[in-house]
Amino acid sequence: MARRRLRRAPAPRMHRYAPERPLPPYAYLPGGALPHPTQDARGHSYRSEPPAPAGYLAPERWRESRDYLFGVDLYNAGFLWEAHEVWEGLWHAAKHDALQADLLQGLIQCAAAALKVPMGQPGGLERLARAGTERLERVARRTGGACMGLALFDFVRDMRAFAAAGPTSADERPELVLER
Repeated sequence: MARRRLRRAPAPRMHRYAPERPLPPYAYLPGGALPHPTQDARGHSYRSEPPAPAGYLAPERWRESRDYLFGVDLYNAGFLWEAHEVWEGLWHAAKHDALQADLLQGLIQCAAAALKVPMGQPGGLERLARAGTERLERVARRTGGACMGLALFDFVRDMRAFAAAGPTSADERPELVLER
């Protein structure tokens, strides 16, 4: 009797919040071997049309913010530098809205913290994770725990655990899960 080989199920695909926007061909790591995305002629976004400046959308309209959602996709897929860049544009547009600006800056700091793992900078991981989670926790207290679709207390807890664990890979970072 011939033995049947079991086929492995394909790995589950990450849920995309902005699936119409393609992910870059590689994740940039400052100081790494791959070229800077915009400053190096070999970069994945060199000489590409820069995105139009993101306009401000109130936090309750987060589902309409393709840049915010794309930033979440980038972060979840491991494009930490790229997520930081997308959210930074939104942060500049939201500076007049302290709540949203704090949320975005906290996410930027958490993405940068996770990026410090492959860069071999545990002090940077600790410092940025602390700054980002403290900022997100302040937002959570002001909003009852959720803002822009994100359950903040859960993410803060998970990000702090990630940073405290002495991770050896940024892949161990907590995922951003938005309400549907």
